[in-house]
Formats: sequence, structure tokens, C-alpha cells
Amino acid sequence: MKILYAIQGTGNGHISRAREIIPLLQKYGELDILVSGTQADVKLSQPVKYQLHGFSFIFGKKGGVDHYKTWLNMNLFRFRKDMKQLPLKEYNLIVNDFEPVSAWACKLQGIECVSLSHQAAFKSKKVPRPRTLDWGKLILSRYAPTKYHIGFHFDRYDSFIHTPVIRAEIRNLKSENLGHYTVYLPAIDDKRLVKLFKQLPNVTWQVFSKHSKVAYQEENVFVEPVNNEKFNKSLATCEGLFTGGGFEGPAEALYLKKKLLVAPMRFQFEQQCNAYALKQFGLPVIWGSTRNWLPIIKNWVENPQKHEFDFPDETAQIIDDMVKKYARV
Repeated sequence: MKILYAIQGTGNGHISRAREIIPLLQKYGELDILVSGTQADVKLSQPVKYQLHGFSFIFGKKGGVDHYKTWLNMNLFRFRKDMKQLPLKEYNLIVNDFEPVSAWACKLQGIECVSLSHQAAFKSKKVPRPRTLDWGKLILSRYAPTKYHIGFHFDRYDSFIHTPVIRAEIRNLKSENLGHYTVYLPAIDDKRLVKLFKQLPNVTWQVFSKHSKVAYQEENVFVEPVNNEKFNKSLATCEGLFTGGGFEGPAEALYLKKKLLVAPMRFQFEQQCNAYALKQFGLPVIWGSTRNWLPIIKNWVENPQKHEFDFPDETAQIIDDMVKKYARV
């Protein structure tokens, strides 16, 4: 059996989840990997057969998407060329993690593929989402269209939705509390964060930044370039995680029983939905309309946080069910 696994390369969540899923898919046959996008800091250990430009949203430095850089990064001619050249008919199973080139290529060539992603969960109307008019809804529904859907979310909102894939390297971590707070806010410049966190001098902050190429310290704030191993160590030993409205990062913090505070990116509908879902569980959120973050952060630091999430290790069974149901013999 030949399998194509197409992965979105914007952000680190898709690649992180893929590192867990790839060895499972390899048990069922010959696996080719496709990655498109330009914004991931985490890398795969397996060879990538198709490395495509795709379509990536570029992180800004003020809490949202940098629309100008995103527009400059767009290459529709290359997108269409890559889409036409993919030899999809040679595969028995095409698995898509919110990857647009292969999804639209399948649609163009009349080939079925299955989405295995957090975004697939939004095919259910039962998934919590804010009542707002947002162009991001259209992007979420049309960005990587597929026929079949297997989704992941913080809760089992529907029959095809599972709890998050927690990487083995996270499950195997020894969780303890050394008192510091871990920060990953890729759409905010670290200099802005340093200025903010220095106003809480009795707290130690470990900030992982996409915008700094060197590590440095200013008073109680330690800044590091994004590094998977260092981040995992910081997360395992922190008191809490302050992060954006992504999915995998918050899920891993909840699994490790850490305090969680999220600030979803502005103009990013999926992150708004994730934050809205977490709000339903009583977790704190800093919305884009909030001008003064300090009181919310101070309250989060000073008060305990109780939550109970059950994220069992079901990934192998999910993959097995998917292959049996959707692979073309």
C-alpha cells in the first residue's frame, strides 16, 4: 500500500502531531510525506518527498497575522503548478492535515482524501465558536477541502472528533513545578513581552520567541529562540503556560496539569474558536480587544487554577480505523 501524508507547515502544531502519526502510518505500507508552508520551527526526522511552498500565514509582531508579508509570500502560479504535478493516483490512501495543495489537487483530479486534523473538527456544528462575522470562517472551510473528516479537539463534541494527539515525548515527561512561567506567543515581538513581564518582577518568565535569533535575559525575563527540546523542558517544569490560541500547545499544557492562559491571534478565526472553547471550561482568555493585559496576567499568576481533562492515548487505534475505512485496495 502507498500512502501520502500531506502536512501543513504553518506553525508548529501540525508538524508536532505528524511526528507522532508518521511511525504509525509507516506500519501500513510505503509512506511519502508532503509538507507545504514556511512558518514551522519544528522539523521532521523522516525524509520529506514533496516540500512545497503552499500558502502560509505570516506571523506578525503585534498579536496578529502580518497581512502584507502574507500577501508577498503568496505565489498562486507556483501553487497551481504544484497542484497539477502531484501524482496522486498512485496512492491508496491520502491523509491531509490541513494542507491546501494536495487537498485542491485531489479535488481537481477527482480523488478522495481524508482530513486528519484539528481543523476537521470544525465540520461539526457542535464545536463551540463565537458568534461573529469573520472572513476566517470562509478560509477555514475552503482552505483544504476534503471528503472525509477525522477531527481533534479539547472534547469529543461529535462522533468523528477525538481528544488531542499528545506526543509520546510529552506523555513521557516528568511534570513538576519549579515556579517559572513558560510563554509562547509567536505573533508578538519578544521586546514587547519583556516590557510587559518586567512589570511583574517577582515572577520568572521563560519566553520562546520566533523573532529572536539569540538567547538573552532582562531582569526576570529569559528569552530563547524557539527550540523544541528546551520548550518541552520548560513546559514540564513550569507553573503555567501563556500561549496563543493554537491547539497542540494548550492541549499539552492541559495534559500536564499546568495553569493555562491564552491570547488568540487577531484576525485568526480558528484561534478565536479555540479560545472560545477553552473559555467554556472556565479558562482565562485575553482577547484582541483587551488593551491592558497586566491585570489579567497578574490575576492568573496569583491564583490557582483547577481543571480536569482526560486525553487518553488512542492515536494508534484512530490510525488503524482510518486505514481500514478509507484506504483504496
